[in-house]
Amino acid sequence: MAVWDSAERGARLRRGGHPWLAVALSPLDVRLRRQQAVFEYTRNPACIFRLDVGPSSRSLVLSDGTELRAGDRVARLHYWNEQVPLVPEGGATIAWGRQMHRGIAASLRELAAFLAGRGDLDDVAVVCGDVPSGTDAQRDQVARIMGRYGFESIAEPEHLPFGERLHRFGENILISMIVLAHNARAFHANTLMRVRVPIYMSRRVLESNFSSG
Repeated sequence: MAVWDSAERGARLRRGGHPWLAVALSPLDVRLRRQQAVFEYTRNPACIFRLDVGPSSRSLVLSDGTELRAGDRVARLHYWNEQVPLVPEGGATIAWGRQMHRGIAASLRELAAFLAGRGDLDDVAVVCGDVPSGTDAQRDQVARIMGRYGFESIAEPEHLPFGERLHRFGENILISMIVLAHNARAFHANTLMRVRVPIYMSRRVLESNFSSG
C-alpha cells in the first residue's frame, strides 16, 4: 500500500491529475496488479517502482556474462504511479529530472536490500522492465538514461505477432488513462503510440551499484 494518507493522495490528484478518473480506474488497477502478482517491496515514499517475480519470456546474455534463459525467474519492475514525481505545469524541468533520478536510485537501493533479505529469491539473477517511450526516436535517449544506473537495453524481435501488438495497444490505452488520472501534465498526444524499451540489469550489477552492504 502507498504510504500517503487519503488527504495527501487527494491533494496530489488535485495538483496533477483527475480525481474522478483515478477513482474510476482504481478497481481495475487493483485487479490487474493482483492478476500479475505485482506488489510493493518497500514502504519508502521515495520508491517509484513496484515489483513482480515471474518467468522470463526471453533468453539472453548480459554484458557481465549473466545468462538468462526463457522460464528463469526475473524481478520485473513496474511504475508505482502514485509515487512517480508529478511533471511541473510548464513541463519537465531539470529539478524534476533530479527528483526522478533520486527516486530511481532510492528504488534500486530498496530493491537490492529486499532481494538480499529474501532467501526464496536467491535464484533471481536479473532485474528487468519495459520503459514506455513516446516515440521510436526517443528510444535511444531512454536507453542511455537507464544505462546510467546499470541497465542494458536489449531490443525485442523486430516483428511482433499481431496478438502481441494488439495487447500492447490496449496497454497503451490503459497507461494513457492512468497518466491522465495521476499526472495529467505528462500526457502527450503520442501516448497511445508508445513503444517499449526493454531494460535488463544483472543482480550482480544491482548489488555492486546499490547495495549498502
